[in-house]
Amino acid sequence: MPTIMTKDGTEIYYKDWGSGQPIVFSHGWPLSADDWDTQMMFFAKQGYRVIAHDPRTWPFHPDERRT
Repeated sequence: MPTIMTKDGTEIYYKDWGSGQPIVFSHGWPLSADDWDTQMMFFAKQGYRVIAHDPRTWPFHPDERRT
């Protein structure tokens, strides 16, 4: 699962699907990147690149995420 590492060592999981003009999906607590799947699939099929990230303080390690 793709992640980015911040300067302080925090690992943040993200999704990056499709190609074309990007749309970034951001949310408030307590949602995760998974909560945007329906919207992301719709826009990816329309030719957009869609990106969503988990919150910085998300409690799950990427290896523990449900698929």
